[in-house]
Amino acid sequence: MSIIHVIGLGAGDMNQLPLGVYRHLESKIKQKETVYLRTKLHPVVDTLVQEGLIIESFDDTYEQFDAFEKVYETIVEKLVALANDNTELTYAVPGHPMVAESVVQQLLKRDDITVNIVGGHSFIDDLAAAVRIDVIDGFQLVDALDFRVEDVVLTQHVMIMQVFNDFVASDVKLSLMKRYPDDYRVALVHAAGTTQQHVDWMPLYEIDRLDGVYNLTTLFVPKMAQDDATASFQTLQHYMAQIAQNDIWLKEQTHESLLPYFKEELQEFEQALKNDDIDNMIEELGDLLWQVLFQTSVAEYDGYFNLEDVLTTLNQKIRRRHPHVFDGVTVNSVKELDALWQKIKKQEKADEIR
Repeated sequence: MSIIHVIGLGAGDMNQLPLGVYRHLESKIKQKETVYLRTKLHPVVDTLVQEGLIIESFDDTYEQFDAFEKVYETIVEKLVALANDNTELTYAVPGHPMVAESVVQQLLKRDDITVNIVGGHSFIDDLAAAVRIDVIDGFQLVDALDFRVEDVVLTQHVMIMQVFNDFVASDVKLSLMKRYPDDYRVALVHAAGTTQQHVDWMPLYEIDRLDGVYNLTTLFVPKMAQDDATASFQTLQHYMAQIAQNDIWLKEQTHESLLPYFKEELQEFEQALKNDDIDNMIEELGDLLWQVLFQTSVAEYDGYFNLEDVLTTLNQKIRRRHPHVFDGVTVNSVKELDALWQKIKKQEKADEIR
């Protein structure tokens, strides 16, 4: 079976290239074998070429397709074909092969080749040193090209990779500003761990004022204090957990005793809606959500169910009842959609009886 050696070029310059990786590349220089690179835009490449390394990169492949998924699929197929023609080959990537490398993950899933991972220094250590944090505090590592702000935990540090131009930075900025203040202090870290490293701290709203392409740029977003993370559902859960443990009034409540408050908040939201009072609508919807958490807290205290049970039931129902959104089922009118829903509900009842 053909072998693809996947090596990591590290995050910085030649001084940070692991000895085992360098020896592997040195053997390819002696054997005059081509090494295939995901990208030649890396600090060590020019030096290795000067030492005699023969390279081919897949930079042009990125220009051929609009979707990155297609780029990765194409690279995988080319690598497998080349490996089958030559028995083995070497594929080199920035950083460590097991950190944010979609092609490597796809290669590892193949059963028609053998993949040999050969180390590499990850940029995470250098980034942490550049912004002076201890990673034990917790952090999230995400790709700017596949970024969902809904997945961000505000009370953890966030490292956003591949912020390589102003367009990507702008998309990331607009997403982050849904959860963070516009002037929240963040850092653009370029070439962490190299002699070209520089760290630029700035307000969030300024991060898309980049000039040119920065292939080695990462956005660092420091964690928020719990009380500052007011746009986080986790903060609400944290407060609720503390109240459930320490609030004397709540400990005396039952589902029935809380029900009048639920109805009162619903009436107040209805009045805010009639008055077209947006600020009051926001407040009253928050109060309704608070009542939901009160109810689940009482249920959890009594040992019946908890918020996670409610979320599981709701998420499963939403997913199940929207095949026209998630599963490609075609509906052409509200009437057809209603018929689909009735069919699903009927099946749900049948499943409950079993």
